[in-house]
Amino acid sequence: MDSVLIVIILSSIGIACGILIFLANRYLPKEPGSLARAEEIFKHLPGANCGACGYPGCFAYAQALAEDSNVFLKSPCTMLSNEPAMLSGLEKVLGIEISSSVASKKAVVRCYGKSDLLGDYSGIKTCKAASKLVGGFKKCPYGCLGLGDCIKVCPVDAISIDKKMNVAVINPDKCTGCGLCVEECPMNVIELVPADSKVLYFCSYVPIRNIPGRERCDNGCVHCKNCLKACEYDAIIWNEERAIPEFDYAKCTLCEECIKICPTETLLEMSNINSRLEKDNLESEKVVTLKKM
Repeated sequence: MDSVLIVIILSSIGIACGILIFLANRYLPKEPGSLARAEEIFKHLPGANCGACGYPGCFAYAQALAEDSNVFLKSPCTMLSNEPAMLSGLEKVLGIEISSSVASKKAVVRCYGKSDLLGDYSGIKTCKAASKLVGGFKKCPYGCLGLGDCIKVCPVDAISIDKKMNVAVINPDKCTGCGLCVEECPMNVIELVPADSKVLYFCSYVPIRNIPGRERCDNGCVHCKNCLKACEYDAIIWNEERAIPEFDYAKCTLCEECIKICPTETLLEMSNINSRLEKDNLESEKVVTLKKM
């Protein structure tokens, strides 16, 4: 009798569970199709959760891509430029063609350095702290402070300090274009540029936002437009709002005429960044040695 009762009880429980599963499957909301799509997209992302794309993590980015594939063109995951297989898979999932110039970026510090100091700074040795003090301790209010906040967040050790110019310099050979340094810089002097950029512009001074008592350094752009006039290939466009030159690298032949004519050496070929850094640091070490003697 007891065994029959047990069978009846277990059978009743099984039937009840079956009914509950049926009702749940029938009436509870299904998993959104976008969530399943986001999970598929997530498989083709690096999973670094660096936030450089503007989203809190790779899955949040995948969810945005699931809703609109064009998000990638507006906020590309630059870390994918070093993962061609992963990038190819993402192209197939999103159904769009991604050019290497969109995904591949390099960070550049828009400052050549050598700005005079307003005075000795003895506060906390971070750019964020120093920038709170009247926009920094240098005469140029738009220059790199050179205290290395960007160095601390770079995952590939691509940033160093130019000892002579006292500014951060990014090695384009090491840079993956993750954009973490861009977010970290309180002076907003670091930008991402296409990896195939030929000529770079090293100045962030904005003349229309001039601050009384502050001035550009000797290496700052004087907005003479000589580079614009020297270019025979219409590869330079003058941004009137920011009063700076911008480059159409599809037209640029790297003739270097703009670099040669620039009176302040504000323009530099990307491939020469490392040689400039080595030269400046070598000269700086010579000066230190002579002082010791």
